[in-house]
Amino acid sequence: MLVHVVLMKFSDAGDAAKARLRLEELADVVPAIRSMEVRTDELATEVSWHLHMRTTHHDAGDLLAYQSHPAHREFGVWVRPLLASRAVVDWTA
Repeated sequence: MLVHVVLMKFSDAGDAAKARLRLEELADVVPAIRSMEVRTDELATEVSWHLHMRTTHHDAGDLLAYQSHPAHREFGVWVRPLLASRAVVDWTA
């Protein structure tokens, strides 16, 4: 199993809630997602990121299928202009 973690920091922290809703919709649309968890930050500290997403996939091929899925690409087009920063970590569990 491959675990894919993304942290997002938005130019406007209020956009994190909208992004969470849009990401959660992907779980029902993209077959290559085994599981998805999306959380938004509650403490808003100096070092906080606004959104955390964790998905699991059977393997790297499924992660690529998720990333190239039209619904994910549409989300990317929408979210990129809103982001101040993004970090990604992938590992095999």
